[in-house]
Amino acid sequence: MTEMGDIKQHKRVNDMLLGPLERPALQWMASHSPAWVTPDVLTALGVVGSLFCFAGYWLSGRSVLWLLFVNLGFIINWVGDSLDGTLARYRKIERPKFGFYIDHTVDAVTEFLTIIGIGMSPFLRLDIAAFAMIGYLLMSVHVYVRTAVEGVFKISYGTFGPTELRVIIMLVNTAIMLAEGWFLTPLLRDVPVLGNLLPFDIIGIVLAVALSGVFLGSSWEHAVRLAREGK
Repeated sequence: MTEMGDIKQHKRVNDMLLGPLERPALQWMASHSPAWVTPDVLTALGVVGSLFCFAGYWLSGRSVLWLLFVNLGFIINWVGDSLDGTLARYRKIERPKFGFYIDHTVDAVTEFLTIIGIGMSPFLRLDIAAFAMIGYLLMSVHVYVRTAVEGVFKISYGTFGPTELRVIIMLVNTAIMLAEGWFLTPLLRDVPVLGNLLPFDIIGIVLAVALSGVFLGSSWEHAVRLAREGK
């Protein structure tokens, strides 16, 4: 098994649905990036993209068209977050420990800005967004702990990873712009307690519960296996 601190030997598992399109695109972008574009610049660009998402969601209460700004933020975030590591490997200037630490510390910040930003919009309650963020961060913790223990860095579940999630959210934003009224209408008006929940409030609750459940199930599964192996 890979030593816990030997980040260079970590196995990266990336079986995402859009991987066959994304990987060649990132390689092309890395080979055509000017010298002043460095991995650190791209990491910062990813944070800028998440700030765009936060601001766009926050301002969407004034006009739903601010969701176009959010979608632009997701594209910027994808470029920065996905290209920084590819560029470092292409130029052979990897700093494994620094890169791993900074990349995933920044990921936590961008996840916070994006999810809480959605909670600042009129389409999802802030408290429900906070619970969804907790579920997402629990899954992130699971990924990082498994990486440290087993040397396997798995950034996707099934065929879905960060890129697929960005695409889905961008499509949802587009749907909101086309049918804003539906997304602002409670679905369970005749149900006590739940009567004021909007469509995304319900989705947020389901997502928070599902992520927490997957975290608990996966953690238990890996703990039992490691105990049996005596490791």
